[in-house]
This record gives sequence, C-alpha cells and structure tokens, in this order.
Amino acid sequence: MKVIIFGASGLLGKALLHEWVGDEIVGLSSRDADIRDSSKVREVVQSHRPDWIVLAAAYTDVDGCETHHDLAFSVNRDGPLNVGRAASESGARLLFISSDYVFDGSKTSPYETNDGRNPQGIYGRSKAEAEVGLLRVLPNCCIARTSWLFGTGGKCFPDTILKLAATRPSIDVVNDQRGCPTYSHDLATAIIHLCRQQASGIVHVTNAGDCSWFEFAREIVRIAGLPTDVRPISTQQMPRPAKRPAYSVLSPESLHRWGISLPAWHDALARYIRERNS
Repeated sequence: MKVIIFGASGLLGKALLHEWVGDEIVGLSSRDADIRDSSKVREVVQSHRPDWIVLAAAYTDVDGCETHHDLAFSVNRDGPLNVGRAASESGARLLFISSDYVFDGSKTSPYETNDGRNPQGIYGRSKAEAEVGLLRVLPNCCIARTSWLFGTGGKCFPDTILKLAATRPSIDVVNDQRGCPTYSHDLATAIIHLCRQQASGIVHVTNAGDCSWFEFAREIVRIAGLPTDVRPISTQQMPRPAKRPAYSVLSPESLHRWGISLPAWHDALARYIRERNS
C-alpha cells in the first residue's frame, strides 16, 4: 500500500512516520505541498498515485483562529477540499483528521458520530465545514475525530504544564472542561489500522477514559514527580479568545466497531513522559 501523509512535520505526522512500517509512505510538509494550493496538491497526488491519503495538516491554534479567520478557513476547510478533489480524481482513499470542537459541549454523555455538529468557535467551524464538504466530494472518505492531542515533537498541553511546573510552586488549571486526552502514537496506530481496513465514515479516535484539564495537569505533575501544586479554577476565571466546549468526550463505540481499542489516557501519559525524558 502506498500512502501520502500531508502534514508530516506536525505532531501527529511525525508519529505516523514513526509508527507506519510495512507500507510505502510519502511524508509531505507544508513546504513540500501547501494544501491551500489546489494545483500543487493535484500535481503531488497524480505524481505519487497513492492508495491512501492521510490529511493531518491543519491550523490548530484555536485562539489564533478567532483572530485569523481567513487563514483558519483556507487551511482547515479549503485545503482539505483541495485534497479531497485530488483524491477523487486519482481514485485514492482519504482519511481526514477532525476534532471534538465540531460539537458545542452541551451534552453530558459521550458524543456519538451521528450527533449534530454545532461548533462554537472558528476552529471548530472550519473543521465542521471541511467534514461536510469532504463527505459531499468523497462519500467514502474516513473522518477521524480526535481530541486533546499530545505528544513529543510539538507544542502540547503536557509539555506546557511540565515547563510551568518546573519553574512555579503552583499553577491554576480549568476544571470545568472535560474531554479525552489522546497520545499521538496511539492515534497514529489507530489511523494505520483504519486505513488497512479500508475504513469509511466518521470514527471517534481517542485514548480511553476522560478527565478535566485540571485532572490532566494534576496527573502530569504527579507522574513527573514534581512538587508543584495544581489548583482548579473555572473557565470564567481564565477567559480565552475562543470558546471551548465544556464537555467534548467522544464515544469509542465507532472505533470499537473497527476492532480497535486504545489504552487509557493515564497509560498514554506515562509513556509520553518517558519518551519526553529519553
């Protein structure tokens, strides 16, 4: 199987390149092929003729998206549609990485794949509109929604917490937003399995279990053996430009239907910290 990975220099892209063995992989960064450039995307896809395309390229600065609307939609919506059209023309399958932010966070039980989209910010809107557009252009595509991604080789929540905890006696973290932390290597492994099974439709892909950002931070500090006091605060006490869903836990049922189960986030976090320290 031949696979093109768009966004290969990002946190997930690096994990995919590390985990994906036994197939022919072409990893492309934005310097190699900017997904906003439809002609370049078409040229690359026609040149390589992949069986699968994994689209991990995105503008993921959630707060930045609120300021830079045009950039958010050009990268997160228009870019994926360029890739989708190129995939359709060449007969390639496509797996697109989407987000829990397509939901509004009003539920109190895990979101299923058929729950209605109602994004509350520009980042979520750009991802939601990409989903809708791709399903229209390429009905057999696979949309892998994930959440709270972390891993080495890029900016992520655990890295930020560890840097803060190394220099401060205490840190404040919001305790009224709940989701599923997801380790880049575990997400990559699931994506590989989905592609090899010729998966289609929407799949929710996260590590098992859920927590608040406060609980996540407290566990990060505990595993790292740091003495920092992690204190819970409300979202109101720490306002951000982009509204976050209060509850964006993704149900694993769609992933289990493909015979895939990921380890608990506590286990994933311990492996991340070992990798970061190695």
